[in-house]
Amino acid sequence: MVADLVTQQQTITAADLDAIMQIGNSTLQPYNRSTPEIIITAIQVTDEPTPKVLVVWSRKMVGSAFSAATAKNSITTVPPALEIKGTFLIRVESNLAYQPIITWSVDSEKRLGLSSAFDSISMGETYYLRPRRSPTIPCSTC
Repeated sequence: MVADLVTQQQTITAADLDAIMQIGNSTLQPYNRSTPEIIITAIQVTDEPTPKVLVVWSRKMVGSAFSAATAKNSITTVPPALEIKGTFLIRVESNLAYQPIITWSVDSEKRLGLSSAFDSISMGETYYLRPRRSPTIPCSTC
């Protein structure tokens, strides 16, 4: 959903990205027990004979703190199928150490016979989308 909202924009600002990540946070955190992390990265695959995969801009949210993520012009990677010369991509990485409701209380964990393996379940997703309304999505304040 975060990448979908970003890729609908023709241009974007850091404040817009922060607001979109807040929306994503709402969907990741229904029980308000875990701290999510969302990283949005704009990526340009150069059109050189040997293409480079470069970060154009990047923002992240950890809990309620927003900041720049990966440095501009850093080399990054994309799946080989997406490494097409001249391509612009938006990558969104979402991570959450989910705490199931049954482990919120130490007593319930013991009564149910659960081990500490269920205290926190690491969940994450990385996905890539292309801009929909323009060839790139510049961020003037990133």
